[in-house]
Amino acid sequence: MDVSSILYLFSLAAGAAVVTALMIWLSLRAGYAQRMAVDLPNRRSLHARATPRIGGWALIPVAVAGAFIWARPLWPVAWMTLGLALISSLDDWRGLCARARFIAHVLAASGLLLLYPPSAQWAWIMMVFFLTWGINAYNFMDGADGLAGGMALLGFSAYAAAASSTAPDLAISAALTAGAASGFLCFNWPPARVFLGDAGAAPLGFLAGALGYIGTMRGVWGGAFPLTVFAPFILDASITLGRRVLRGEKFWQAHREHYYQRMIRMSKGHAITVRIWYVVMLLGAGFALAGLRIGIQAQWIIFGLWSGALLMCGWEVDRRWHVWTRLNRL
Repeated sequence: MDVSSILYLFSLAAGAAVVTALMIWLSLRAGYAQRMAVDLPNRRSLHARATPRIGGWALIPVAVAGAFIWARPLWPVAWMTLGLALISSLDDWRGLCARARFIAHVLAASGLLLLYPPSAQWAWIMMVFFLTWGINAYNFMDGADGLAGGMALLGFSAYAAAASSTAPDLAISAALTAGAASGFLCFNWPPARVFLGDAGAAPLGFLAGALGYIGTMRGVWGGAFPLTVFAPFILDASITLGRRVLRGEKFWQAHREHYYQRMIRMSKGHAITVRIWYVVMLLGAGFALAGLRIGIQAQWIIFGLWSGALLMCGWEVDRRWHVWTRLNRL
């Protein structure tokens, strides 16, 4: 990756950050955000005041508009991302049933595979499942100030760095998304003034899966690379969902059982928890990028070891949670 490529990607990301931040600031200043979609505190939430959830309404259009201008090979992905954002905006504004959201997610995943079909027929169902789950996992993890935006900033920055030499369209799209996420974080850092909302979380989950999948299909990276980068979100959401399913609970309903939610409740604050998660995200991105220099098999070994380390961290959170809950009952 030469200096000119770095400067070019950085300038695009910086521009996306400024435009996103300006859009959010104007919507707050004009009172538009407060009138359109507001997240009200309830017994399942971790915030104490009503907060507009319009961050995705700025982040996604900026990332997509930039892709239309500078990443033409990814136009179909940009259109699907925009369509998913529009449907998710309805969920933020008026509310959609779980079935309608699920259908939209499956259609987005299926549309991507129609454009970029896997080589093996058996992989269709598996990839639709993984892409759909990725969308939902990102949505589930959007429950703490600065968390989902930080994952977007660091995760898509890793994509941009990995693709900069061999796939400029992927690098540009990822850099624009990372930049837009940093602009959003100006208003989402604890205590958040704006939330991401479904209009941001669902498309970000789709983009993470779509760019990861396309990069794998093109040979830019192995399949383990995107999994390693986004492993903190994937594992937290998957383990939490699995537990709720085994207990016969309605897994699609909001709750406070994710690892990050338990950490916030134990530490009495979003900022401390988010800083810890940022360190974890940086480590994952660093391991994934280092694996690109070794080989495909080594990347899968790194993913396995990294997943094991994260599972051990989760075990420690569970242990401390059980101690904390016992003490708070006394």
